[in-house]
Formats: sequence, structure tokens, C-alpha cells
Amino acid sequence: MSDGFEYSAREARRVTRKETGIVIPVYLPAGNEHELQLELLLDNVESCLGVVEDPSQVCLTADGPDCGGPEVEDLSRRFGVTATVGDCNRGKLSALRCGVERMTESPLSWLAVIDADGDHFANELINLTRAALAAHARFAADQVLVIGRRASRHRPMGMLRGELEELADRILLDALNYAAAVSGKPLPLQGTTSLEEFPDFHSGFKLFSRSAAEAVFLREPDLCDVSEDAYFRHGCEAVMTVEAVLAGAQLVSVQRSTFNEQPVSTFGQLQRERLVADKMIWPCRRLGVPPCFVEQWLRNHVPRLLLTTLAPQGKQELLTICNLMAEAYQLPPFTQDLMDGPLFV
Repeated sequence: MSDGFEYSAREARRVTRKETGIVIPVYLPAGNEHELQLELLLDNVESCLGVVEDPSQVCLTADGPDCGGPEVEDLSRRFGVTATVGDCNRGKLSALRCGVERMTESPLSWLAVIDADGDHFANELINLTRAALAAHARFAADQVLVIGRRASRHRPMGMLRGELEELADRILLDALNYAAAVSGKPLPLQGTTSLEEFPDFHSGFKLFSRSAAEAVFLREPDLCDVSEDAYFRHGCEAVMTVEAVLAGAQLVSVQRSTFNEQPVSTFGQLQRERLVADKMIWPCRRLGVPPCFVEQWLRNHVPRLLLTTLAPQGKQELLTICNLMAEAYQLPPFTQDLMDGPLFV
């Protein structure tokens, strides 16, 4: 490869070091023990500092003054990283909006968002940068969203959460394709992996071109008549994806590593069925999907999930989630026939 190869490893390292900011949302609720979370956050910060030139390119953004504010300010003093503190605990997307707004004060070309849970490895950011540069060159894409794709959802998160994220990802892909067909602008997926049927939309490791980041994080929030929790907390990854795509971003997918089991997670602290339903309700509303399509997509995807083989718990979990969606779309309640699929496999 020549020195002029525009998405070489050398160029990807340079762009990551000099032109990329990293935003890490932090949630440490008051009254809880945070020894492990702080250990993981410190490891994450030190890892990120190893791939950028200036510590200020790393931004820790606390989701409220009582949810990590003192901790991020302490890390800012120790390491020179940027710190922001939201005015209240609203959810991950709210924290990211504060962090991205702060980072766009600098002339950065790319902005990465990386969860603070220790399961997102900054040394792999160069691969996302290289894929972004390749998309720019090969697809003439000025706006890019690179998703760090996990090899498995089930290994790091467990069977239940892995299955529920698969359902949310499948519905999101359907919704994006519906909106593309209605608009007459096909959905460009040539930059996503060919190893599975749908991208890992809900991965917490993403890289945005600056213009895509501004479209996602700096515009007025469009709640689409859902609750703030549904938008800022539950559906945040769907919001990032949909708003980037609507702004014209090329989707790209790059393999990333995870631990075999997540070191820490807030998933169990949330109302699970509501969380998963909201992941699907907001994007379908934002993209103008009619209720009859939502109903049929659920009937298409629920029977294929392995979670339906966990009877009766898995079936009941899915039925509860789908009935929350039915309520949001004024559909008749689903019954056990939601699980009906082909007679033979």
C-alpha cells in the first residue's frame, strides 16, 4: 500500500489520534456501591487516552449531578479529560447530547460513543475509523455511522437479553426499509456485514462523522409522543441510528470484541418489558410505520426466536412486550397465537 492509500492503517491511526473525539456516558446513581463501575470506568478512560493525542478529546458525561458528577470531575482533574454534567438524570441519550455538544466546540471530524461498562475496547476504535474512511472513499459517503458489531449478543448479555435485542434489531431494520420504500430512497446497506441478516443496531460502540453526530445529537429531540424515558433512556440506540440514517448517513458495520460475559449492566435495574417495547415503538413512530405493518412484523419475527422455546416464561415475556406495542398502536391484544409459525422445521 502506498502512503497515499486513503484508508490505510496508518491513516486510520492518524485520524483517530488527531481528529476523533470519544464521548463516554456515565451513570453512577447516588446511594449505590460503585467500586466495580469506577474500576471499569478508569480502565476505559486509560484505554481511550492511548488512542487519542490530546486527553481533552475524551469526554466523560455524567447523566445528572447525583449520578456521577463528582466522579467525572475528579477524573477530569486527574487525566485532563473533558467532563460534562447534565442538569438531571434523564437517560443515556441526554448525557450523550451534553457530551457531543461540548465536543463539537473543537474542530473534530469524527465522534465515537463508547459505553462505560468496560465491554467496549478503545484499541478497536481504529478499525471503526478505517472502515469509516473506506466508506467515504468507496461509497462517496460524506456522512457515516459505523456500528461496532458484536459476534454474539447472547454470549455477553445472556440468552434473554440477546433474544430481545434480536427482536428489536429485526423490527428496526423492517422500519428503516419501510421508510426507505415510502420515500423512494433505497436504504444503503452495502457497508454492513454480510455475516447475519440484520445489523447490530443496539450496540453501544458507534462512530459518527461530525455532520452525522450533529444531526443526531444537536437537533431538537423528536419524542414522537412517547415518554422521555422511551426516548432518552430505553430507545437511545434506535434514536441514534434512525436520526443518522434520516440525515443521509451511510451505515457501516465492523466486528468488535466483547467479554464472554458483561462485567456490569444496568439492564436488570429497568422494567424489562417496557424497555424492549420502547426500543421498537419510537422508531416505528418516527418512521411513519402503520399499525398493521407493526403487527405483521411481530408475527413474522417472534416465532423464529429461540426464546419461544423457553415455555412458558419466554413466551409470556414476548407476549407482554408485544401487547405493550399493541397498546401503543391501538391494536387488538395479542394472544398465544402470536407464537404460531410454520408447522415443521
